[in-house]
Amino acid sequence: MPRPIRVLYEDDSFVVFDKPPHLVVTPAPGESRSTLTERVNSQRTDQHPYRLHPCHRLDRETSGAIIFAKGKKNQQVMMRQFQKGAVSKTYVAFVRGSVKNSRGEIRRPLRDHYQKTFARRSRPKSAVTRYQRLFIRKDYSVMKVSPLTGRTHQIRIHFRDIGHPLLGERLYAFRKDFQVDCKRLALHLNEVRWQQPITHKKVMVTSDLPEDMKAFLKKTGHTKKRNELIR
Repeated sequence: MPRPIRVLYEDDSFVVFDKPPHLVVTPAPGESRSTLTERVNSQRTDQHPYRLHPCHRLDRETSGAIIFAKGKKNQQVMMRQFQKGAVSKTYVAFVRGSVKNSRGEIRRPLRDHYQKTFARRSRPKSAVTRYQRLFIRKDYSVMKVSPLTGRTHQIRIHFRDIGHPLLGERLYAFRKDFQVDCKRLALHLNEVRWQQPITHKKVMVTSDLPEDMKAFLKKTGHTKKRNELIR
């Protein structure tokens, strides 16, 4: 029996879960593996008549806070909030090498990763990623990252483009190019903020760094004092 997915926040319309790594949010065509959506609905079947629906994406290896809506109507309401840029997301990422600037923005247009058939005809869309360097370790940097737009794989592509791909990256970088080995994509959604679209209450939800990323920091010489910066 799988361990229940931890609830970080809940109100009458939405639930925020703490997504573990290595779990897809929704099923891909032809896939039969367990999904986060299936798991969170299974653990709440006896208590609630509605179905829970994800309001945004997280890659399979990415961990952290993810918002689910109670019913399709609430999902549509929250997704409009995302489209308007009214939901703020902050990630913790471990990236290759020493990032020179302590703060900065990456502005590079991106094509939709899921429109491969029409990629040559589709136009790149504007994409902006804001970052803050928390500290530097040997061969990698720990970053606080806020995507201001919501393009697919935006953080992964943007950091690849500036020469600092995420540790554990396999799609946009070659494993042999990394001096330090991370077993999965080192990306965690640490914080989400939004104004509840129905009650208009301001909401902030945080997710602590998962055990595997904490263990990686400890293994590579991370100190307790610094660890408090990213919970």
